[in-house]
Amino acid sequence: MKKVYCDNGATSFPKAPGVGDAIKEYVESVGGNVNRGAYSSALSAGFVVLETREMLAELFGFDKPENVVFTKNITESMNTVLKGLLKEGDHVVVSSVEHNAVMRPLVKLEQTRGVTFTRVQCNKVGEIDIKDVEAAIKENTRAVVMTAASNVCGTALPIKEIGKICKEKNVIFIVDAAQTAGVFEMNMKEMNIDILCFTGHKGLLGPQGMGGFLITDELVPQVDSFIEGGTGSKSDEEIQPEYMPDKFESGTPNIPGTYGLHASLEYIKKVGIENIHKKEMMLTERFIKGMEEIDERFIIGKRDTENRTAVVSLDFVGMDNGIICHELDVNYGISTRPGMHCAPSAHKTLGTFPQGTVRFSFGYFNTEEDVDYALNAIKEVIKAYNE
Repeated sequence: MKKVYCDNGATSFPKAPGVGDAIKEYVESVGGNVNRGAYSSALSAGFVVLETREMLAELFGFDKPENVVFTKNITESMNTVLKGLLKEGDHVVVSSVEHNAVMRPLVKLEQTRGVTFTRVQCNKVGEIDIKDVEAAIKENTRAVVMTAASNVCGTALPIKEIGKICKEKNVIFIVDAAQTAGVFEMNMKEMNIDILCFTGHKGLLGPQGMGGFLITDELVPQVDSFIEGGTGSKSDEEIQPEYMPDKFESGTPNIPGTYGLHASLEYIKKVGIENIHKKEMMLTERFIKGMEEIDERFIIGKRDTENRTAVVSLDFVGMDNGIICHELDVNYGISTRPGMHCAPSAHKTLGTFPQGTVRFSFGYFNTEEDVDYALNAIKEVIKAYNE
């Protein structure tokens, strides 16, 4: 059976060429830890880790590689940043299409510290009005936290415009780049982003277990460390170092994952983000046009390729989305994701709560043939369902 992977919004597959080889090289030929040894293999690994920070800084238009912090995923990044920054009495502004990586920490902080938040309502296709964002900012607003693009419908938020408002209002701007890193050009300086959280296993085409955040010098002392422990530095003291990145990186890091991410970043730089985005939008447009011919009611969100990612959600009206997803997998080898996508607020905004959607998310390694195969499979599944 043909296999077609359409779940790149959850994690990219296949990974960039060279990722597996890089991980294998470290595990089988290097092996040394970083910051814990002065022998050649440890120094070699340390160089790769440093260079990966530099590559990420360059990718995101950031000039402080030492302020690139590694975590295991964007959820850990968001928890570190939000729980380390926000105090009792602080107010936060979010959109109504946020992922639970943002909402669950905020709700926890609301329950335990009295942090409050305003959820700015997006429209039925996931677009937000920047005037509504500005109006939601109060005197005690500490930060605006926004996803760069919805993981449910693919709609991109106007990050640059929101960043400008935050700069004018002297409010911290924190961006969840889970769905856009590697597929959208993102420049922290130009977009006035103070903290950018990323994950390595989606658009960056790297392995799972690698994420992180980039943070400006001004905010480093304002964010408390989330985990304390060994850093390989100042080992004669029992106080966590305050300098970067050690302040936020306790314990042995995921060095195999860093080698893999290093390889994927090299590949992305070689191919070019603009070319990656262009191809993904071509596939997305082909899929949306095909679905309009099948039944346009099924399409959730925007129907054009402006200001969006390659994520397209379908709600099979009058049918069970879970069964449709299962049939596509079992009978056609098509991998999609049904349900809530860890973003109930987004589904409420889009009108797909509680039934959820079947999400198709295309990646750079998908083909036009994949799209056509998926469209034909959808036709056949719908026909069989209704017989």
